[in-house]
Amino acid sequence: QLQLVESGGGLVRPGGSLRLSCAASGFPFSYYGVGWFRQAPGKEREGVSCISGSGGLTNYADSVKGRFTISRDNAKNTVYLQMNNLKAEDTAVYYCVKWATYTCPVLNTGTEYWGKGIQVTVSA
Repeated sequence: QLQLVESGGGLVRPGGSLRLSCAASGFPFSYYGVGWFRQAPGKEREGVSCISGSGGLTNYADSVKGRFTISRDNAKNTVYLQMNNLKAEDTAVYYCVKWATYTCPVLNTGTEYWGKGIQVTVSA
C-alpha cells in the first residue's frame, strides 16, 4: 500500500526555519519524482518544489526560490524540505506528493499520489 507520511510541521516565527520530512513506502522510491505542494486558507493549491528520482534535478516555485531547499535520501525513502527565512505567507498545509514520472519538470502537473498534509504556521 502506497503511503506518504509528512512530519516536521509546526509554529515558527517569521525569519525562522523548519524542515519537513516525508517518509514514503509501497513503491520503488528512487524511480519517481517526489516533492511538495501547499494550500493556504482561501487560496488555490500551489506546487512548491519537486526533485527527480536520482535527486539530480530540482524545481521550485518562484515564491520560495532561494529560501527553500528540497532533498531526498533514497536509502531512507525520505524526501525533505528545508524552509528558511519563513514568511507569514508561507503559512499553509504542506502536502508530500509523488509524481507519476521520474522527473517533474512542471510543478503543477503530473502528480499521482498525495499525503494527508501537515500544518506550517508562520506567526509572531
